Amino acid sequence: MKPQVLLFFITIFCLLSFMPTKQARQTVLFELQLPGDTLPHANDSLYLAGDFNGWHTADTNFIFKRNRKGIYILKTKLLVGDHAFKVVRGNWQTVETDNEGGAIANRTLEVEKQPGRNVMQVGLKVEGWADNFPKAPIRSTAADNVKIVDSAFEMPELQRKRRIWIYLPEDYAQMPERHYPVLYMQDGQNVFDEATAFSQEWGVDEYLNSLPKSQQCIVVAIDNGENERMQEYNPFNNKQFGKAQGKAYAAFLAKTLKPYIDSHYRTKPDARHTAVCGSSMGGLISYYIALTYPDIFGRAGIFSPSFWIAPEIYQSTDKALTGNSLDHSGFYFYGGAKEGDSLEQRLDQMTLLLKSHPSIVTKTVVDPQGVHEEKYWRQAFGPFYQWLRSLEGQ
Repeated sequence: MKPQVLLFFITIFCLLSFMPTKQARQTVLFELQLPGDTLPHANDSLYLAGDFNGWHTADTNFIFKRNRKGIYILKTKLLVGDHAFKVVRGNWQTVETDNEGGAIANRTLEVEKQPGRNVMQVGLKVEGWADNFPKAPIRSTAADNVKIVDSAFEMPELQRKRRIWIYLPEDYAQMPERHYPVLYMQDGQNVFDEATAFSQEWGVDEYLNSLPKSQQCIVVAIDNGENERMQEYNPFNNKQFGKAQGKAYAAFLAKTLKPYIDSHYRTKPDARHTAVCGSSMGGLISYYIALTYPDIFGRAGIFSPSFWIAPEIYQSTDKALTGNSLDHSGFYFYGGAKEGDSLEQRLDQMTLLLKSHPSIVTKTVVDPQGVHEEKYWRQAFGPFYQWLRSLEGQ
């Protein structure tokens, strides 16, 4: 049997055998108590934002309603398994805190299937809100070699504007003949600066500055669209989250942003020196970008990707594999063992599909202690970057 035919049957077998099956769901009733001094501001709504809705802070499918007893309740169905979430009032500036205004860790919940039609009840209590505590301005933690390309960069594919950051290697000005690999990162607010990060920055600039100058690269970080994030980072329409804009966002990176960066900075523009990276919904769109434009973005770092929201991504992968368009692409997958069983399963399914083509380089890392938050993605960035560097000659 010819190798191409064998690979075709392996791919079809993987797709049919390991496509995500319908997972068990459990009805959960959240009861939220608010001490008097934490009552929401007039007309504010209360939401759950978590890994089950892409951390959307104003998802009307996860809005609390106040009953006659003054208790805020939310009844919903969640996948059986581990989940992380927080209570918010529509944005991250109004996220719940401790009773002194300090940041709290993500709430965690293990959803277990209940006997019969029993409802799983979960009691919550908010101690404070971030905007109820005066805070001193947060000093920027971005390194001196991090600059703003444009605070309102045109995105013609989406008919809007966005802030674009850039990290330039420390020897960029002193080495005018040198050209550099480029890494494009999603959720730019969280990449370099504690002052703009909603939870914690990744510290990409500090990490790269700790390396020898010869090992540094250019990093371009694109701010997310905040309330538009779910649509921009999803390439497929979704009944819960609305019309997808991910295909237009991917086209923006490939057809507008990258040509601009290549024409204004000293880059190595070929695909094997151009990577894309993101986490959660940013991981989903980063994978889609590398899948759709492999001749432009030859490497991808996919951290805790929200594949659950877009099962069509598996068919898209199969199509790309059938066309051999991913030959010599590289994919680095990271996930936390405490993010829920379904994440590891989905990563395994995707890597098994990709491994059906020997020319595709894949690596999967699962952190036994990892949960769905920036702290762990920050820790995972260094190993990903070293893997990325190891592929430069391939």
